Amino acid sequence: MRPDTHHNGSLAVTVLVSVGRHPLTGRGRRADQDARGVELARTLTDAEVELWHAGRLDEGSEAALRGYLGMGFDSLSLLEQPAGGDVLPALAEALEAAGPQLVIAGERAEQGEGSGLLPYLLAERLGWPLVSGLAAVEDVAEGVATLLQALPRGQRRRLQVRLPAIVTVDAAAPAPRQSAYGPARRGCLDVQAAAVMDDADMAQWQAQPARKRPKRLKIVKAASARDRFKAAAAKAEGGGGQVLTDVTPEEGAEAIFKLLKEEGVLR
Repeated sequence: MRPDTHHNGSLAVTVLVSVGRHPLTGRGRRADQDARGVELARTLTDAEVELWHAGRLDEGSEAALRGYLGMGFDSLSLLEQPAGGDVLPALAEALEAAGPQLVIAGERAEQGEGSGLLPYLLAERLGWPLVSGLAAVEDVAEGVATLLQALPRGQRRRLQVRLPAIVTVDAAAPAPRQSAYGPARRGCLDVQAAAVMDDADMAQWQAQPARKRPKRLKIVKAASARDRFKAAAAKAEGGGGQVLTDVTPEEGAEAIFKLLKEEGVLR
């Protein structure tokens, strides 16, 4: 079923946001790709933007979600889900009931599975088209959106898709603005009841910390006198180097002169 795409002449946009994870400290934060999706939604003219999050609310997640409110929003809809729950049914049911014209999400979450499959599963269940790697929304007219898709090596492709649709953004989308502390604290987290379903597949998984793989040693094969000289003069990374004390300055200068002559620098 396709929802009604006439929302008082304005574009109804829903941005799906998640709790991110700082790459260095591991602390919760607003996810980078999701924040870019929020920033992209704010650039749309005549758009009514809503923020949705499906998950549980605790001290760490609340601080991260308020980071999105600090981008200029009064409220964020929270679809409560238990730990280990499947958020797909809850999001699909809520989207069908709300009927937005455009749904924006990040390519993948920074915590949990991080498989990037949720937008595709939502599009399949709702029967909506999906465009990945969105860089910009150029125009929306008569139920058709003109999108700019990011391709590898900086290339761009212009697409037209009939609404409603789901789009995902990555690093090609505009950088998010800084979150303001005051609006973030004043914003409301609107908790809503939603369908709850356990993730049976996830319950059978076994998680363990990843083990660092040993780095391979780089073997330098000197093919010329220059390479041999660079390898000999390179600063050793380890602490077990040796110092040659039996070479006189005259012998060292003679060796350098010989290497430069072999390379054709001196004739």
